Amino acid sequence: MTMPVSCEPGRGKTTVTRVRLVLVTAFPVDPGAPRGGVEGVSVVLCGALRDRRDLDLHIVTTGGVDAVQVDDWGAARIHRLPWTAPRLLSGVLGRDARRLREYVSGLRPDVVHAHDTYGIMMEPIGTPRVLTIHGFIHADTRVSGTSLARPRALLWKRIETRAWARYPHIISISPYVRERLTGIATGAVHNIDNPIADAFFDVRRTDGAAQVFCAATISPRKNTLAVVDGFARARAQGLRATLRLAGPQPVPAYAEAVRARIRQHGLDDAVVLLGQLSTDAVLSELAGASVSVLMSVEENAPLAVQEAMAAGVPVIASSRCGMPYQIDDGESGFLVEPDRPDDLAARLLQVIGDDGLRDRLARRARDVARERFHSERVATRTIGVYQRACGIPPPPARRSPSAPRAAATTGGRLPD
Repeated sequence: MTMPVSCEPGRGKTTVTRVRLVLVTAFPVDPGAPRGGVEGVSVVLCGALRDRRDLDLHIVTTGGVDAVQVDDWGAARIHRLPWTAPRLLSGVLGRDARRLREYVSGLRPDVVHAHDTYGIMMEPIGTPRVLTIHGFIHADTRVSGTSLARPRALLWKRIETRAWARYPHIISISPYVRERLTGIATGAVHNIDNPIADAFFDVRRTDGAAQVFCAATISPRKNTLAVVDGFARARAQGLRATLRLAGPQPVPAYAEAVRARIRQHGLDDAVVLLGQLSTDAVLSELAGASVSVLMSVEENAPLAVQEAMAAGVPVIASSRCGMPYQIDDGESGFLVEPDRPDDLAARLLQVIGDDGLRDRLARRARDVARERFHSERVATRTIGVYQRACGIPPPPARRSPSAPRAAATTGGRLPD
C-alpha cells in the first residue's frame, strides 16, 4: 500500500491506509460533457471517489493527445495516453494495449479497476484487478448494422469471454450481466448499479407543452426508428406533443433513414434532432420532459433510464435485456416490446394523458433511483470490492445490543 495519511499515535489522529487506485476507463476531456454511458459513469464514480482520504486516485484513459498528458482533477490525477490504432480491435490487441499496460504498471497501483474494453487490455496485468462490464461488444456488433457484423461479433465474443474468465473480481451493473457471465466468470461477481450524478436528483420539473425525450445514439441498436414510428402512431391518435431526440449519429445511413421516416410521417415540425448534449443540457431537457423513451434492442443498464428516474420523469423502455431490471413495469415506469410501435403509442397516450399516473410513476422511480443509483452509495460498495481485491478485511458488522443473534446461516458464499 502507499503511505498512510497519518501515523501519529496519541495525537488524536486516525491512521488511514491509502490505497493507490488506478481506474482505467473512457474519460472525457471535459467532465461536464461525457460522450456515452461509460464516460458518464466514469465521471460520476471518480467524482465520488477522488476526495476520499483512503484513496490515491489515478484515472488513465486514451485518445485526443499526441503525447502523454497529465492533469489534476481535484485530488485525482488524470493520465491521458495517445491512441494510434485505426480501429478498436487492433488497438485492444496491439501496441496501444501494451503501452497502456506498461504505463499503468509504472504507476505502481495497489488495485486496478478497468471498465469496458479497457478490461480486455488490463487483464494480463499482475496487479489485483477489478472489471466493470458496461456492455457486450459482440452483442452490440451483431445488431450494429455495419458491414461484416456477424464475423466481427464472433471474434469479439472470443476476446471478451477469454478476458472475463480471468478476472478475479467483476462488477455486474445489472442481473442481465450476471446472467450472461454464467459459465464464463470464475472470480467473484459483485452486483453494483451504475451511479448517476447528484444533479439529476435535484431537477426541478417545469410545466409546459407535452414533450417526449429520448437520450440515445441514433443507431440500429438504440432502435430510433421504432421511437419515431411509435410517436407517429400516438400523434395519429390525437397526442399533442413533440419528440426530442438527443444523441450522436455514428451511422450516417441510419441517421438518414430516421430523417426520411420523420418526413414520411409528416413530423418535421414535431420532431427535433438535438445532437450530442452536455450533462447540463440533458438536465434541462429532463426538466421539461413529460416522458422519457428508450427502445433499445441490446442494452445492459442504460444511464438514460436511471437519470430520467432520478429526475422524476416517467420512463417507457424496451422490455429486452437489462431494462426490466431497472424498471418495475407499471410501478416505476412501463416496459414495451421494442418491435411493437403500437404498444409504445398506447403507453405514450396513457402517460401523457393522465397527470395522476405520471406523478405516481415519478415518485416511485425517484425512490428507487435514490436507493440504488446514488453516487455515494455506489462508491461505498465499490470500495468494498477494492478492499476485497487487496485483501483488506471489511470492518466488523455493528450489531445492536438488543438484537437477537442471527440463526445459523446457509452454506456457501452469500451473494454480494
